[in-house]
Amino acid sequence: MADSRGRLARWWARDVVGNVDHAAVFAAIEADAVWTWRFAFMVVLSAGIAVLGLLQSSPAVVIGAMLISPLMGPIIGLGFSLAAFDGVRVRRSVTALAIGSGFAIAFTALVVLVSPLQTVTAEILARTRPTLFDLLVAIFSALAGSYATIRGKGATIVGVAIATALMPPLATVGFGIATGSAAIAGGALALFFTNLLAIALCAAIMARLFGFAGFLSPAQSRRQMIGIISVFVVMAVPLALSLRQIAWESLAARQLRGAIAAAFDSNAHVSQFEIDFAREPLGASAVVLTPRFEAGAPAAINAAARRLLGRDAVVTIEQIIINQDGSFLQREREALAEASAARSNSFAEAAAITAALASLAGRDPGAVIIDAARRRAMVTARAPADVGRLAAGHTALAIRYPDWQLLVIPPVATPLTIGFAAGDDARVADAELDAAVWALRRWEIAGVRVVGHAASRDDGADPRALALARGESVAAKLRERGLAVSVASDPPGPVQRRAEAEQGLAAFRRVDIEPVAAKPPS
Repeated sequence: MADSRGRLARWWARDVVGNVDHAAVFAAIEADAVWTWRFAFMVVLSAGIAVLGLLQSSPAVVIGAMLISPLMGPIIGLGFSLAAFDGVRVRRSVTALAIGSGFAIAFTALVVLVSPLQTVTAEILARTRPTLFDLLVAIFSALAGSYATIRGKGATIVGVAIATALMPPLATVGFGIATGSAAIAGGALALFFTNLLAIALCAAIMARLFGFAGFLSPAQSRRQMIGIISVFVVMAVPLALSLRQIAWESLAARQLRGAIAAAFDSNAHVSQFEIDFAREPLGASAVVLTPRFEAGAPAAINAAARRLLGRDAVVTIEQIIINQDGSFLQREREALAEASAARSNSFAEAAAITAALASLAGRDPGAVIIDAARRRAMVTARAPADVGRLAAGHTALAIRYPDWQLLVIPPVATPLTIGFAAGDDARVADAELDAAVWALRRWEIAGVRVVGHAASRDDGADPRALALARGESVAAKLRERGLAVSVASDPPGPVQRRAEAEQGLAAFRRVDIEPVAAKPPS
């Protein structure tokens, strides 16, 4: 056995280590590991691309930032310098890393401060909770990068840079600082240092294996290896605990979502689900598209949550009645289910649509139901909502993405009103009417009741006649658009007169549109 080890050691020293030009490798590493203005320029470019990709939640743009990031050079240089106990080169590499990282964080924070987009996207969240998997990725990437450096396979560094993702975590730190989020900044910084230390230490190990530290004494080598292993153990323990916590949270979220679905009819669908594990008690909310209201569902869901999670939880359920026969909901579920296995190459466009719909609806990007393969997207707006703004935003997005089917659903409880000028009973505000009709079509409503109102003092007009005339005027235009309409009026009385003193006369120069019937299934 000892003789076999001796032959292996001699072969390694003669045929592997002996074929490495150590001076040339050190020269190449040092050229990429020191601070230069070219290095600074590439850092700023990479940081700018990274933060824009994060803000747009665009994986393609983020990968572009990884491709040109120059931070790999100083980190590899740090590892080889540590292996050789070369204090001068260590200081040069650390200086380049510190200044480059500072430039990246400052520049990305500035970009975020002047950007109109400051929403926490999925790409940002993905870089705020490092786990043991991130450490393993960094280790494997570092081994590949070090080998590529030693063997002169520089093109491989591009792939390694993509895998280790050094620049996006720094851009996320800048985002956290600009938005005042210590949790985001701290988590991203932890991910960056995880990658940095893993790459540097693995590079040191590869440098030793390939003879870059052959002059060290056995005692020095032993202390060096003990130090490297200790650092890896110190990093691995908290990262393993973080991975365990994330795994538990994923399981808990899946179980709680299942409990919510089980409390409703089989035709119901949990369209939006959010959970906050940081709250005490744990907080969760869900929007359920259901063909009928389930009065006992919230209590049953909260009881199931406490049983499944083993801790107190408060689950808020918003039930949206889509259609009494569930036809709309069923069609949507079937359409999305048929396309769930499909894949689309237009990731950037899908991400842009997701972000735009989430912003329009006042929801998180995760609330958008998107089928990129069939080019369909759906979101339910958060209450209270401005129906006119939703309709205008939906129209603009439909024009911008004509080959997508975009569905924006306003909250069912949103009041629909048409305003009138003082004394007027005929000039309907077309923009308000179009927005109201848009909302009714989103709800699949075919029948409405319009109620006319008038102020108690309206330029000398008879309030009773004026209220009814306004209702008839709106009803006529709604009938032209294919709706079944009944008309009523609510003339001013003592209660309204008291309200007018607080709200003003203009608040009662209106017509209310009240949905009363669902559209027959098509």
